[in-house]
Amino acid sequence: MAKKKTKRRKSHLASIVVVVCLFLLIAPFAVLGWILYSSSQDSGSPVLGNRYEGDLDPAITTENMEQVKNAVAALDGVDSVEVTMPTATLRVYADIADDADSAAAYDVVTRMYDAVASVLNPDVYFSQHDDMKMYDLELHVTNHPEEENPDNYVYVVAVKNSSMSGLKGQLLSEPVNAELAAGLRQDVLDREAAEAAEAAATAAPEGGEVEITSEEMPAGEEGSGETTGEEAQSTEGQ
Repeated sequence: MAKKKTKRRKSHLASIVVVVCLFLLIAPFAVLGWILYSSSQDSGSPVLGNRYEGDLDPAITTENMEQVKNAVAALDGVDSVEVTMPTATLRVYADIADDADSAAAYDVVTRMYDAVASVLNPDVYFSQHDDMKMYDLELHVTNHPEEENPDNYVYVVAVKNSSMSGLKGQLLSEPVNAELAAGLRQDVLDREAAEAAEAAATAAPEGGEVEITSEEMPAGEEGSGETTGEEAQSTEGQ
């Protein structure tokens, strides 16, 4: 009787070991299969999320943006204003007189900041508080498009993100390293000239028409306008 009980106990233990081993062997494949199945079901569906969830409080409303636009448009020297807010960044674009210089542009930027602050308190809307991410502010001032008059082009941008204590501006229309900028522009011009020359060289082989003057024809091959008998017969045969 004791031997039978020992055999049954060993057989039961062996069964448990086999079941556990099978489970450990099958479990990874089952998990992998579930991942592949769920991925195939979600394919083609965008993954949506909001990285500002729980932040940006209080929020800048459409009404606030309109108020900012009106406040900036009322400033002396500002011809037109545009206000946008992509990705939690309030951007204000101001156009000033075509003959305005960089000093005038910096003055407008300073007064633009005060105009924005009169609507949206920078300590509330553009500064971090209570471990909360808040809005960034960008102020852009230009006198005219660069292609109209590159010599008198002025572009000033001032930025304040939520981690900065104050506004920081920069004159983007003048390079920090003029020599480097001139070299890069020349590289672009050289590359465009090389591409144009290559396009002109490959135009004829690709089917373009080429006019050949008498000066380019070999000596003795200038056409006299008269057709010989053999040439006439050849032409009629064609």
